[in-house]
Amino acid sequence: MIEKESIFPELYVVGAGPGDPELITMKAYKVLQAADVILYDNLANKELLNLAKPECDKIYVGKQPYGAYTSQEEILEMIKHFAFTKGKVVRLKGGDPFIFGRGFEEILFARENGITTHFIPGISSMQAVGLEDIPLTHRAVSEGIWVVTGTKKDGTLSGDLRLAMQSNSTVVIYMGMKQLGQIADTYIDAGNGNMPAAIIQHASLPKQKMVKGLVKDIAQMAESKQLTHPAIIIIGPVVDLYK
Repeated sequence: MIEKESIFPELYVVGAGPGDPELITMKAYKVLQAADVILYDNLANKELLNLAKPECDKIYVGKQPYGAYTSQEEILEMIKHFAFTKGKVVRLKGGDPFIFGRGFEEILFARENGITTHFIPGISSMQAVGLEDIPLTHRAVSEGIWVVTGTKKDGTLSGDLRLAMQSNSTVVIYMGMKQLGQIADTYIDAGNGNMPAAIIQHASLPKQKMVKGLVKDIAQMAESKQLTHPAIIIIGPVVDLYK
């Protein structure tokens, strides 16, 4: 009698990068080819699924912003179920899973349930702003980077934005498209309404769109180019360096 091959439960939390499928790491490329199950997000480029072997199960667990989504609890249960029934589970997440993602939550859950875990970083969307000639730092112009969320768990704008504005650093805002008016007001109230700002949607993809202007006009800027989520907001003198 031939023994059935035992299943070794593994979870790989993998960064899919900012959008362009060629911007994933070589390690991610190889893991996708070996996956038994891929649980992929809304922001992960679907072309990456073509790397998987034919028998791999590819399951969408995306979260459309402000719309219907697969709950985090359901995703965790899927990780557990497929790790023990299939083996190598890849959790494919847009950008980098540890930057405003729940990648580490999923790592911890898997470990608590006896699943071996691995993390493969991805290029974050903020790094793709260089494709529009915007460096995140530049000597004598920006002394660092503040990266903040535009929408906290309770739906409000992060209070760290006011702290970030007091520095000589580039401010990068994720998930801030619903808060453009409040972002503008925060800068205006601090006397910084004329700070250069840019919004980039679908960074690194052929459909990428970008608008530049002053932070006080950021809501009108987005409306003029019909920009919506997913998009990254960059505020600071680096936005105008190319000029």
